[in-house]
Amino acid sequence: MSGVQTITVEAGEGEQRLDRWLRKRFPNLTQGQIEKMCRKGELRVDGGRVKSNARLEDGQKIRIPPLGAEVEQPAPMAVRTKVSRSDAEMIQAAVLWKDEHIIVLNKPPGLPSQGGSGLGDRHVDGLTEALMFGYKDRPKLVHRLDKDTSGLLLLARTDRVARALSEALRHRNVRKIYWAAVAGVPSPWAGSVKYGLVKMGRRGDEKMHCVHPAAVATTEGAKRAHTDYAVQDQAGQRMAWMALVPITGRTHQLRAHMAEIGHPIIGDGKYGGSAAENAGDGWGAGIGGGVQNKLHLHARTLIIEHPITKAVLTLQAPLPAHMQTTWDYVGWNVNHAPLDPFNMPE
Repeated sequence: MSGVQTITVEAGEGEQRLDRWLRKRFPNLTQGQIEKMCRKGELRVDGGRVKSNARLEDGQKIRIPPLGAEVEQPAPMAVRTKVSRSDAEMIQAAVLWKDEHIIVLNKPPGLPSQGGSGLGDRHVDGLTEALMFGYKDRPKLVHRLDKDTSGLLLLARTDRVARALSEALRHRNVRKIYWAAVAGVPSPWAGSVKYGLVKMGRRGDEKMHCVHPAAVATTEGAKRAHTDYAVQDQAGQRMAWMALVPITGRTHQLRAHMAEIGHPIIGDGKYGGSAAENAGDGWGAGIGGGVQNKLHLHARTLIIEHPITKAVLTLQAPLPAHMQTTWDYVGWNVNHAPLDPFNMPE
């Protein structure tokens, strides 16, 4: 039997549950054993007690008590699966920029970044074999986007670059600007949302709930969250084109924050419900069928220092088809938006 282990969550492994991360590392470890280690305080994340369903972040230190020889048998080597030609063509067409260190995708909506409960086997991480482009190793995801969110997604070709990009993301040295269409028009037109976020509800429910900033410290599991927003244009009072910057990077942060201030993202049934639908006498009356009931959230702009060359990369991803259809339908022109509306010259 070995002693206590401390394992670091590698780049791209964050945003998954602790128990799932453990079972990938130790396939012979049972859920009951994990729950028992959590109850006894033997399993810790960054020195603190934790529950089995806690979400991990890249770079965190996981303390694992002695497990026994049978449990610690290594996981079998991953089998390289053959990516279909259609999937290979699809994911290669999503490449916006690449060099020998980094690949940047314009992830299509509907494609998960990684596998998980209810997400199936088809995801970006599972298609990286088609993104090797002659290199010996598959590229590694550096961060994630929700399944139905489109836009810029970073991958690293080496562990060194993955660690550097993860550090940049963790220390907020990466500028990420999202575009969204929301129900109604926020007032004021620019501001910040600082509600904390906590996952509450039955197991397997990924929905986040907002917590008043003053109550975050006393709410178990709550984390502080901060989103800046700015209205770019509007369609009467029915709908607004938003630029959103997640100052923190919590699960579903932009979706939960916009719904909390009364302006859910169009097509977001999880957080907006019927208020996010273009139907009946709600916000959509007078907008018409040119607005599809799909999530209108897109990672539009990424500004980052290249971890090797130190050049500043500024990348923009074209809108997905359903969002471009909405923009065309209401007369919004993507060329009229500033690169960064939060950092305008005076």
